[in-house]
This record gives sequence, structure tokens and C-alpha cells, in this order.
Amino acid sequence: MSNNKIKASDLFVQALEAEGVEYIFAVPGEENLDMVESLRKSTIKLVLTRHEQGAGFMAATYGRLTGKAGVCMATLGPGATNLATPAAYAHLGGMPLIMITGQKPIKKSKQGQFQIIDVVGLFAPICKMSKQIVHGDTIPSLVREAFRLGEEERPGAVLLELPEDIAAENCSESVMTPHKRYYASPNQVALAEAVTLIKSAKMPLILIGAGANRKNVREAMCNFVHSTRIPFFVTQMGKGVVDERSSLFLGTAALSVGDYLHCAIERADLIINIGHDVIEKPPFFMEQGGKTVIHINYKSAQVDQVYFPQVEVIGDLAAAVDELKEQLGGEVNFDRSYFEKIKLAIDEHIEEGAADARFPIIPQRFVAGIRAVMGDKDIIALDNGIYKIWFARNYKAYQPNTVLLDNALATMGAGLPSGMMAAMLNPNRRVMAVCGDGGFMMNSQELETAIRLGLNLVVTVLNDNSYGMIRWKQASAGFDDWGLEFGNPDFVKYAQSYGATGHRVTCTEDLIPTFEKAFSAGGVHLVELPVDYSENQKVLIDELAEKVCLI
Repeated sequence: MSNNKIKASDLFVQALEAEGVEYIFAVPGEENLDMVESLRKSTIKLVLTRHEQGAGFMAATYGRLTGKAGVCMATLGPGATNLATPAAYAHLGGMPLIMITGQKPIKKSKQGQFQIIDVVGLFAPICKMSKQIVHGDTIPSLVREAFRLGEEERPGAVLLELPEDIAAENCSESVMTPHKRYYASPNQVALAEAVTLIKSAKMPLILIGAGANRKNVREAMCNFVHSTRIPFFVTQMGKGVVDERSSLFLGTAALSVGDYLHCAIERADLIINIGHDVIEKPPFFMEQGGKTVIHINYKSAQVDQVYFPQVEVIGDLAAAVDELKEQLGGEVNFDRSYFEKIKLAIDEHIEEGAADARFPIIPQRFVAGIRAVMGDKDIIALDNGIYKIWFARNYKAYQPNTVLLDNALATMGAGLPSGMMAAMLNPNRRVMAVCGDGGFMMNSQELETAIRLGLNLVVTVLNDNSYGMIRWKQASAGFDDWGLEFGNPDFVKYAQSYGATGHRVTCTEDLIPTFEKAFSAGGVHLVELPVDYSENQKVLIDELAEKVCLI
């Protein structure tokens, strides 16, 4: 306890500095002004966004890419409620996020119930902790606890509400110094059970999920896969942990059912599930008495009707995978010929249309074009729409977290802010945000933020003048094509109005040259790409319905 008095908002900012916070993304309000003043004197950079969603998505993506909690700030009432979607995005996506919201004075009312809702109660179901600060002296412990919870597996969102009068009061505490945390090593009995199952399996497969993309486990995973020679497939959020150019990579579980990959999953007698949980759409379904599943993760399995593993290896993921590799002692012997045939069928199906010159451009062609201009470590950030399935299935990732997509909350509007954060953290890499016209317009105002921050970013807007994913689902369900089309602005002029450079692709041959021109010039560029989604039904439904799972 210190005898020196310190303003509570100053203490709060000092506690954030002690946690290593670099940025706070914010749309401040009157109730945050003490925090704004304290930030003015701090080492933390205040980044103003044009909507609270932009702030929340950027902060969550900071957490996703660094493993350290990103921080955002908003005022009370409508400012706080605008953070609800980013909170759910982080909660379901496993991204460490700290949200700071303001509130009217709690010791003495000055405006009745104006703008006041129960923000703490509202956020409790979608946060690991949601708490109002009622005394300045509790700030150091609450901030420390917020970061511990936010960053600890499974990562997620935390909300701290700082009322206006508490922010302005004097207090006597000093900040707490964070310490490094370590995860326990897996239990040896569980490891032995897993080894026995793997050695006795006739057709094992490895599944790599989002948890393996959250920590530095790439080296361990690569060693495990290439030592055992067990083929692997990935969830959408597990892309890139192991280089997908590997001969052992079968594919991405981009569709719920019915793909060639599901033939391999159905034939497998053992799934070694590394880093996946049931929050991401399940890539396979279990039945009582069906296939055996080994669950390897930081936390025990959440049992669900479609997921109930028989063996669980719990603890540090890299340590678990390394220990399994050592105990297995090299290649696991079984007949891989069926999986090799399935891989060939998947690769051939993905290649169809990759060189198609039709215009408006079809999905296979624009995915192939974007893959051609992006290097091994370059990053694409996807919004949500039907194109996400095409990228997940057709775009091979070579490094962890180089395909940023959301297959947990699957919200629209996150693609541009996510790409902006990736560009801020990786100024020497090419970064592209890929958005549908619907999702882009939900947070398109953040173009101004991107320009103000001096980012190098290419934003590709896939234009079909409709909510394409739902329109596809509508057609697949046999409903009439109705109610899902809209008009768009002139995207080139729209980009120019913010100070960005706008491009419109008018023929398929110009696709790659336009991207190269934009990346070479630097700054913020928007590329409007007219697209034809008629391939959705033909390729993802009709052709796959006619496939034959090889015998």
C-alpha cells in the first residue's frame, strides 16, 4: 500500500502499461474523459475508430495474432452495446479481449436513468468476467485478473465498467506486476492410452483446430505430422498450422457434410483431434459406438451430442504433441492408399475452374488469383459470406494465422477491421481484407481509420449486389429467389472519397495485374471485383452429390 494518492484513471492506465498494452481502440464518450486524459500522458497509443465494432474487432484480432489481450474502450449505453458483437466474436473465437466501458456516476445520480442499462449484466453471458469497478483501490487487482482470464486458455472477452466518479477519485494502491504463466505437462497415463490407440489404428487421421493456431505449436505439430506420417485435415480456423502444401494434407473441413474429405473422415477409425472444440462448426459427427477420438487440448472436452472423445490428453499442446511423437518413435504403419486417392480427388476438384476466364469472375478463379499474389507469410482477412467456404476449401495456407476467418460467431463486418489490425502488426507483409459487398458496407467507414493510420492494405470487395450466402441457402432449400438483393455505391468513388485508391476489375485477365499494382503502390487500395456465384450450386452441391467415395 502506497501513501501517495493517485487518480483512479491514472492508476488504471498504469496497470494497462504494466500488462504491456500498446494500443487502445476506442470511440470515447463523456464518461471516458478521465481515461482519455490519462492516456494522453501514457505510452499507450489511442486509436480512434469510426464505430465501436471497428474498435472491438481490431482489439480482438490483436489478441488473436499476438496472444496478448487487445484492449478497446467505449462509453456507456449505446457505445457499450455496440461492443456486444465483438465480445461474442472474441468469446466464441478464442481471442483475448479487454473491453473498458464508461458509466454515469454511481455514488450520486446526475441525470436519472438517461442512457443507463445494466451493461455488466448484458455482457456476462458472453464474457469470462464482466464487472463494475466500485472503488479505485480495486483497479490493480481487477486489471490483473482481467488479463489473466482473458489470455488464459480458452481465451476470450472480459468487460470492466469504470464509472465516471470512480475514474476521477483518488486512491492509494499501486499496480501489480504480471508474471509469465505455464501450462502443465500432460498426464503420462493419458499419453500412454493415446499411444496405444494410435499404434493399433488401421486408418488414423489428424484433425488440427483453432487451438493449435493460438499458441506457438507450429514446430511441434510439423514434427509430429512428418514423423508419424499420419495424414491430416484442418478446421477453417486451424488453417496454416502445418504447411498445406504437404503431401499429407488432405483438405479443409469447409463444408459440414458431403465433401470428398468426409469420405476420408468416415473411413478413418481414429481421429487425433488437436486443438479443436465444439464451438467451431464440427467437421465430423460422432455416434455412440462409432469412431474413436483422442482429444488433445489445453482443457478437457466439452461433451456434446456430436463430440464425446474416449481419451483426453490435457495440458500444454506443444508438450503433448512432442511427447506423443517421442513415444510413437517414428512412422505409424498402416495402408495410406485410400487417403492418397481421396487427396487426389480433392485436389482435382479444387483445381477445376482455377484458370477459368469467365467474367464476372467465378470463385475458383478469384481464389486462385489471390493465392498467386500472396506470399507464404502474407495475410488474408476474410469477412463472412459464401466466398469464405471457397477460400477455406481452395486457398492453401502455408503459415499459422495467415488466413484470418471467423468460423465460430461467423459475423459479417469483421473483415476490414481484422485486416487493418493485421496490417498494423505486420507492415512488411502483404495484407488483404476480402469482403463481400454486404459485409464490407457494415464497417466500411473504417477506411478512414486505415488511411489515418497510414496502413498498407488492399481491400477486395466481391460485388454481387446481394446477401450471397443467404441467397445460396435460399435456393438450396427450394425457396424462390426473393428479398436478398440490394444496390451498391460506386465503390471506386467511395474509396476515393476517403482518400484511398479505387480500382475496378473489368475482365478476368486484369485480376492479378490489378492486385500487383495496388500492393506495389502502397497505402490503402480498394479493388471492386464483380463476381458470379452460379458455381455455388454446381460445384458445392450438384457435383459433390454425384461423387463416389472410392472403395
